[in-house]
This record gives sequence, structure tokens and C-alpha cells, in this order.
Amino acid sequence: MSYTTAEIWLIIAIMGVGTFLIRFSFLGLIGDRPMPPFILRLLRFTPVAVLPGMVAPLALWPAATGGQPDPVRLLAAAATVIVGYYTRHVLWGVGAGVVTFYGGLWVTALL
Repeated sequence: MSYTTAEIWLIIAIMGVGTFLIRFSFLGLIGDRPMPPFILRLLRFTPVAVLPGMVAPLALWPAATGGQPDPVRLLAAAATVIVGYYTRHVLWGVGAGVVTFYGGLWVTALL
């Protein structure tokens, strides 16, 4: 399917307006009111939920392997979770995942 230049710009404009309205609904309409403690407590977990939500599809259905799970990616994801859980430090977990991933790619290239 191909789009004309005008259609692409129309899609970009609609997405921009939609993004603005979503953000304005939260910041503009209720931004000057104090939030209940329950909502503030839930918002603390937003970054923790977003990162796995972005990474999990790449680990479970990577496009590089045609959508099939790859043992190297699964091992790197497991190393990230385990190290992150035990150290309680995001950067140590991410570092362990990166080292495991590239180490696994290097080992499988040797086989």
C-alpha cells in the first residue's frame, strides 16, 4: 500500500492532534488539582511497566528471526530479570542483558 504525500502529512497531523489531546486531557484539565495519593502511588510504577512492555515483544517475537523466539534473546532477557531482581539496580540488569546478548551472539557465531 502506498500513500501520497498529502495522505502522509494528513496522518501525521491527525496523530499529532491525537497525541496533544491525550496529553492535554491529563495535564491541562486536571493539572492544577492535587492528585489523590492512590493515583500518585500508581504513577510511580509507570516507567517500570513501560520498559518491559517495549522490550518483551523484541525478545519474544524478534523480526530478525522471522518472529520466532531466539534462545540468545530469551537468555539475555532472563539474565536482565535475574540480575535486576537480585541487585535492585536497573543499570546492572540492563548491563547483564547486553553482555549476555552480545556474548551469546558471539558464541553462536563460533558454532
